[in-house]
Amino acid sequence: GVILVSCGTLFIVLPTEFFTGGGLYSCVPIWYVFIFLFIGLLLKGAAKRIMLTAAALSSTGIFILAYYRPELVTERSLQNTLMDLIVSVLVVGIMVYIMVSFQSRIYLSENKLARQQKKEIEELNTAQNRFFSSMSHEIRTPINTIIGLNEMILREEGISDETAENAKNIQGASKMLLALINDILDMSKIESGKMDIVPVSYDVGNMLSEIVNMIWSRARAKGLEFYIDIDPSTPAHLVGDEVRIKQVLINLLNNAVKYTEKGSVTLSVQCDVRNREQAEIVYTVNDTGIGIKKESIPYLFDAFKRVDVKKNRHIEGTGLGLSIVKQLVDLMGGEISVNSIYTKGSSFVVKLTQRTEGSEGIGEMRIDTKRSMGEREHYKQSFEAPTAKVLIVDDNESNLLVETKLLRSTKVKTFTAMSGAQCLEMTLETRYDCIFMDHLMPGMDGIECFSAIREQNGGLNKETPVVILTANAGGENKELYKKAGFDGYLLKPVSGTQLENMLLKHLPQDIVTLNGAADDISSGEELVRSHTYRTNVLITTDSVCDLPKSVTAKLGIPVNPYYIYTKEGMFLDGEETDTDGIMDYMSDEENEARSEAPDVGDYESFFARQLVKAQHIIHIAMASGSSLGCKNAVEAASSFDNVTVIDSGHLSSGMGLLVLYAKRLSDGDMSVSELVERIEAARDRVSTSFIVESTDYLARSGRLGRRVNSICATLMLHPVIVLKNKGMHVGKIIMGTRKRMWRKYISDTLKHYKRVDLSVLYITYAGLEREELEELTDLVNERLRFEKIVYQKASPAVSINCGPGCFGLLFMYKENAEETEIGAEE
Repeated sequence: GVILVSCGTLFIVLPTEFFTGGGLYSCVPIWYVFIFLFIGLLLKGAAKRIMLTAAALSSTGIFILAYYRPELVTERSLQNTLMDLIVSVLVVGIMVYIMVSFQSRIYLSENKLARQQKKEIEELNTAQNRFFSSMSHEIRTPINTIIGLNEMILREEGISDETAENAKNIQGASKMLLALINDILDMSKIESGKMDIVPVSYDVGNMLSEIVNMIWSRARAKGLEFYIDIDPSTPAHLVGDEVRIKQVLINLLNNAVKYTEKGSVTLSVQCDVRNREQAEIVYTVNDTGIGIKKESIPYLFDAFKRVDVKKNRHIEGTGLGLSIVKQLVDLMGGEISVNSIYTKGSSFVVKLTQRTEGSEGIGEMRIDTKRSMGEREHYKQSFEAPTAKVLIVDDNESNLLVETKLLRSTKVKTFTAMSGAQCLEMTLETRYDCIFMDHLMPGMDGIECFSAIREQNGGLNKETPVVILTANAGGENKELYKKAGFDGYLLKPVSGTQLENMLLKHLPQDIVTLNGAADDISSGEELVRSHTYRTNVLITTDSVCDLPKSVTAKLGIPVNPYYIYTKEGMFLDGEETDTDGIMDYMSDEENEARSEAPDVGDYESFFARQLVKAQHIIHIAMASGSSLGCKNAVEAASSFDNVTVIDSGHLSSGMGLLVLYAKRLSDGDMSVSELVERIEAARDRVSTSFIVESTDYLARSGRLGRRVNSICATLMLHPVIVLKNKGMHVGKIIMGTRKRMWRKYISDTLKHYKRVDLSVLYITYAGLEREELEELTDLVNERLRFEKIVYQKASPAVSINCGPGCFGLLFMYKENAEETEIGAEE
């Protein structure tokens, strides 16, 4: 209806009224303003755009027509024109008012509804958070009982192996349930914005030791090797949220163990950037597991999303772990990336900037496992204190039972209270050496009871250490108890070892007898391997860059070889065959050879190997229009978050010049994005071209028709192959003898001599003798004097297409009219 009304008005009513009602002096312009508003408010999408365009064309058309053909307009009296204007202004004004008021009321109504819905969502979130917090607390209480009493069963010497196995399974299931509860609670906090990052000073070595001893047993139970690789320059003490960093690493390591059936899991720690105040710490978790499909990587950090569910259906978990990891890393201002090859393994890289505390490095660490796998763990209390008095305050009888039993072997005298009021009565009568206090209790909670103990008139425990023993998890709660003045913090479910370690900190030393168990923590194998330094950015390339092996080896530039196929088999370019060998082979016209780029799998394996040495890879590939190498490399890079492929737009030494330029830049302090931008800008300054003496090899490789080859040979035509728009093209054809062809090619190539960077010229060739190269050098020197001329044999992959006698002049143009120094080695 709106479209019909608009069309009728625009193309019939208004044009008719305009030409019969006085033209430019009529009321029609007012109605055009109204029709624009009418269309704008009532139509949407493509219909709106089309009708607004029609309105603009209609109004502009009739105005221009009236200007150039005034005889088409019927004049009206001033009185009639005035009446029309008054009526039009009133009618249009009222209609505009009604339409805008209507739209305004709709907007206000929708806005009110949105505010109401926002309020309801906030209330729902608050209720949900209260529910999750309450659920966490309530579930932790029975889990505390299950884990605690189960630990007592495992301590018994006389139980059968079957009972011990059942108890261990109960222990594992309880810890899994606890982990699920923690995941749900953390996700709830993150979504509601209640997750706080609490920076504290922590010992890096102690944190890593705790993590390793938690993961090692799980890895060895599956028959996996577990290693840790620590950069000795990592600061020994840092300031950050230790709890959340541990949570991130444990989640990643648990996942690595969970999804790896054979092989190894490795945790690497490296300090990349360090100054007096800050250090960038890079944690890398590598595994040899099932890997991740390329199409699944974008969804890897989504909540409740489990990739490759069919294959992983037997693996436990909520699908929240990686989502929580990603959001915690974001909250800490860090970065997380993933590199994975399906069926071959994965690598997660976490970068966190932490404040340093002191200048001491962690040095050569020794982290040992606590026990050997396959041996049944026999409990032995870490100390005995028969005269010690410990008061445990909790409103749950099961918790009191568990904690009392867990401390039984230490021979301390335990007393219990089921409320804050009962606790205060007991602290008036007896002095205790330590008090364990629950938080959430009816009547007087733990914090109120603690304050009352400290201020109690006639109380005997104003100086007694009080440790909060609670089911309230979270860094914010830990900070709350610290501010309240508690002497320690333990989270339920609590183990006997945790209770004993806490008591050892607070009991008077003269009443404690150590039995040596506390110090026996290194009866297993050493896991730390010698540190492998990982550079920040590694430049890699393909064998067709025609850089000498001595140069790539000296500069540390890994090279991925192309393949050469002949009747004799397949050979790796530059490794299993060389230019002279392939030229000799091709001298027999019956022999044919072709070059092929590495496939996607080859590039994936290549990148995976190089990422052991670097945090990020920039791979410079051959011109995409000349080879499938660039396309395959780009596809392979999609499996990795930190591999960037740059289309060099060149081949042979032109590509090599860009690689050298990139290497020089990467040795500085540029970010990856800056490096990529500079390298891509530089490729337009590289000149790559070849003159082909004989087109026979182009014909044999299928790049030139036999008839065209015959014409070229008859007329002594020599094509000049140039790289343009990332592809190979015939730039020009030079006719004549070899000497004329050489001179003409050199003259044309170096004609913009004022722009040429004279630091280095590569003469890349195939099948030329030393005397011929010297002759070429003389011809070049007649035109320009380069500081260095480097002779480089073309790779076999290039030579089999261009044939013997071909050569190219490859160099760079100046950058912003200033010379750019590019290092080169002969």
